[in-house]
Amino acid sequence: MCPRERLRREDTLGMTVTSGSVTIKKDANNLIGISIGGGAPLCPCLYIVQIFDNTAAARDGTLQSGDELVSVNGQSVKGKTKVEVAKMIQATKDEVCINYNKLHADPQQGKTLDIVLKKMKHRLVENMSSSTADALGLSRAILCNDTLVKKMQELQDTELMYRGLVDHCKRVLQVRNVILQNIPNEKRANHIQV
Repeated sequence: MCPRERLRREDTLGMTVTSGSVTIKKDANNLIGISIGGGAPLCPCLYIVQIFDNTAAARDGTLQSGDELVSVNGQSVKGKTKVEVAKMIQATKDEVCINYNKLHADPQQGKTLDIVLKKMKHRLVENMSSSTADALGLSRAILCNDTLVKKMQELQDTELMYRGLVDHCKRVLQVRNVILQNIPNEKRANHIQV
């Protein structure tokens, strides 16, 4: 049985790593509802790429995309492939104990850091084969559906629209001022009174 409390916290270059354990009961298909990325031979760590909706892992709510997998039922996953780790999870009956690490950024800089990292992932995937991207858990489908990147694009589009409106208003006011300067004083007084 895994204790649910956090085991340790350490500070690394402004980022905090929180380690913990969670026991998840499996569904009727012997699954917990996670997608795993990384692993040997291309990546030194294994991590959760996705938590599927309406699954045991989603209902539990402890694990999140990006969490590093440290061990399964007390057995280290270091140096293993994602297929080997999936088999370790499937080999247990009823429930599985997973030790994990969560990386936390400063909340003030977290959004910026997250978006920068996601943009970097997009650039990486564009320049690698799909099999390598899949091995690292960086498949195009997952990145293209990323809600933060979509939201960032919406915000950038909104910013451009408002910048355009502000520029247009400035030009309208400049033209108005030019017109007012060219109207003789007596006519200007009449225009202002109307």
